[in-house]
Amino acid sequence: MEQPANPADPVRLLEPDGTLRDDPSGLDVTPELVRDLYRWMRLTRRLDTEAFSLQRHGELGLWAPSLGQEAAQVGSITALRPTDHVFPSYREHAAALVRGVTPAQMLEQWRGVSGCGWDPAALHLHAYTVVLAAHLPHATGYAMGVQRDGTDEVVTAYFGDGASSQGDANEAFNWAAACNAPVLFFAQNNQYAISTPTRLQMRTPMHRRARGFGLESYLVDGNDVLAVHAVTREAVAHIRSGAGPVLIEALTYRAGPHTSSDDPTRYRDQAEADAWLARDPVARVEKLLDARNWWEPGWREALDQECDRLGAELRSAVQAFGPVELGDLFDTVLSTRTDLLNAQKADYGDFVAGFEEVAS
Repeated sequence: MEQPANPADPVRLLEPDGTLRDDPSGLDVTPELVRDLYRWMRLTRRLDTEAFSLQRHGELGLWAPSLGQEAAQVGSITALRPTDHVFPSYREHAAALVRGVTPAQMLEQWRGVSGCGWDPAALHLHAYTVVLAAHLPHATGYAMGVQRDGTDEVVTAYFGDGASSQGDANEAFNWAAACNAPVLFFAQNNQYAISTPTRLQMRTPMHRRARGFGLESYLVDGNDVLAVHAVTREAVAHIRSGAGPVLIEALTYRAGPHTSSDDPTRYRDQAEADAWLARDPVARVEKLLDARNWWEPGWREALDQECDRLGAELRSAVQAFGPVELGDLFDTVLSTRTDLLNAQKADYGDFVAGFEEVAS
């Protein structure tokens, strides 16, 4: 892929006003491809806004919004094979949807019903990892195993700019490069590590730091789903050929809070948010579909209905879960219960019983 003349400029194929650049860098931009990517972004956004609302109604313990990051996730996950194993962080809702995770399965972890609602082996999608960067060494180790199996599977790990400052991330980069492991590190630089802006967090961009470890790297406009898709295709082909691991830095913006427990107005101003809103990834594709008249008759209306069904399914799933017995969590920490876990479970039972006595 032809890189921008200025190394500081990200790869971009679709302008914020919906203009498609003349040279799509080898990507066959068809109406079918654009509609498919747009559909996944719309479904992801509906799931995200619905789940956030459910949390606000007390139905979920926590939610990590992906609002504004749909293009980075959809563009990349759709460039992988269904058999490529993926290690998500905790807001890769698009990756989960594309891989076939149902709304009910998606919400289990956030409701506290289970540690993971789906079978990672069946969907080739690891459980969400809330601990920053903890999954990156796991992904690298998994890729080393794939390497020894002799397959051309590519392992992909999603993470954010904040996670890149963790020791686990840097160890994973080094091991992946040293071992030539078939792993793609996909970094969503959403401009904030919770409340710390990227400009204060690091002096050197992630894609440039990656080259210091020996990784091939790309910088892409993370709000341009076509550019992300094209860059990820090229990166995956590079890895499958045995040429080594790659890091993609996708410049995007976390339009909502870090999680439902966060208040972004305390550390960023509205002018910044408005500037990024003008680069909204979903609106950008809508403008392209309008300009090229690539809507099929009735297609948009059918998608609206599909989004509504997804929202209804999410609400029904939450209602079907019922109450969560937190005491059961002590049974799934280890494969075998220990004396310490038994004692902790008993202490918790006494704690809950104390409230019941007061209520009576």
